[in-house]
Amino acid sequence: MTPKRALLIVLDSVGIGHAPDAAAFGDQGADTVGHILERHPDTALPHLRTCGLDAARALAAGLTTPETRNLSPQWAYGALTEQSPGKDTTIGHWEIAGAPVDRPLATFDRFPESVVERLEQLTGQTFLGNIARSGTTILEELGAEHLSTGEPILYTSADSVMQIAAHTDRIPVDQLHEICRLARPLADELRIGRVIARPFTGEPGAFQRTADRRDFSLKPPPTILSALTDAGIPVISVGKIADIFAGQGISLSHPTHSNAEGMETIDRLWIESDLEDRLLIIANLVDFDMLYGHRRDPAGYARALEAFDIWLGDLIGLISDDDLVMITADHGNDPTWTGTDHTRERVPWLVHAPGLSGSLGVRDSFCDIAATLAAWFSLPAWPHGNPALT
Repeated sequence: MTPKRALLIVLDSVGIGHAPDAAAFGDQGADTVGHILERHPDTALPHLRTCGLDAARALAAGLTTPETRNLSPQWAYGALTEQSPGKDTTIGHWEIAGAPVDRPLATFDRFPESVVERLEQLTGQTFLGNIARSGTTILEELGAEHLSTGEPILYTSADSVMQIAAHTDRIPVDQLHEICRLARPLADELRIGRVIARPFTGEPGAFQRTADRRDFSLKPPPTILSALTDAGIPVISVGKIADIFAGQGISLSHPTHSNAEGMETIDRLWIESDLEDRLLIIANLVDFDMLYGHRRDPAGYARALEAFDIWLGDLIGLISDDDLVMITADHGNDPTWTGTDHTRERVPWLVHAPGLSGSLGVRDSFCDIAATLAAWFSLPAWPHGNPALT
């Protein structure tokens, strides 16, 4: 049997230009990579460019023949357009895995008092906040009061999330995770995508969120991940992938705390999988979004892209002619944009596969990734999306 390894890397929030319906989301003109490169034109991304990033950006911008711009990527490249109505992590990843949704997940400016009362009954806690804020702002506003009272901070954002923050000196991380786990059934009833535990440390004026964040997610519809595991093909996740899919379709999970740890883990797993017949490694690298997109830090974002590019150069040397490797993103998060939320953008689709090259065009759905995985592993045709492979 010919080895059938596959690697899928999701660069969290690395969008390449506003989607056709971006105006409906307040994001007309957003362009995560483009605006970063405008602010920091010396950003060195030679390996991403070799794999087709510039060509994918040209497609996203409506230039259907990017070859005329002297672009000569060595991988196949395309631009993916999200089908599902949203721009959050959960539905972005679900659609990548072949499960588009037809209505947005629930969002709130604040949770109804009846919901908070039930949450307090479920967890035995009294909560501060219940407002929509960014993660750093909420700590500035309520962190000191939390330290005084010990009451965890409840908040949300533009995404479909219920977030609960607590200082590790007042509520240990394991206890905070348990509070969020108890909240998950209530969030299921409300169709909230994620309950997120947000531990933090430090003193007033210098609070720092820790890397022990944990996402408790709504269970997804059937995905290519579950189809693969049902077919006996291991799916190994890196980063927060297992959390995003509520463990569904995941054979083994490797949580990580940073892009650097994620890339190190991918390296180790990829080298160890060299003799595997059939295997999918799926990874999320979250620092782009969490540390630089939401915090509107284009300089930090540029440095993170450069660090990934350096690592990618080494990974390319480990990819054989018989491997499938795909690099994409789940949404945008333009660090030059207004507010602190995600941006509705097309995302890159950079593909290494035997016999595949040139433009894959502008695609109508992230589901094309799932369809490609189904074709690669000789599963029945996926019901959503169009594969890059025949």
